[in-house]
Amino acid sequence: MKIQEYNALTKENIVRDATAEEIADLESIAVNKSKVKLAEIRLQRNLKLKDTDYLGLSDNTMSEEMKTYRQNLRNIPQDYSEDKYDELLATDEQGNLTHTVWEKP
Repeated sequence: MKIQEYNALTKENIVRDATAEEIADLESIAVNKSKVKLAEIRLQRNLKLKDTDYLGLSDNTMSEEMKTYRQNLRNIPQDYSEDKYDELLATDEQGNLTHTVWEKP
């Protein structure tokens, strides 16, 4: 693995091989970023499920679309791999999640 760094003395960018310790640090950072994204996805999912929990009460009849929506929310961790986390967390200008899995019927 190559690393680019800036040498302040020569004012040049240098490309060199990463040390084993640097590689381990970079891999750890990547793993931690994925864990943070997954935690945010789970938080959003749990909030969306909580918002619709009242529909499961005995005096309500939940539509098939709502049942499917809630099941899709529960399936997010196993249905979406790490490479899809950014798509799941994408937002519009107002900060609303834009992925279709979040759209309530």
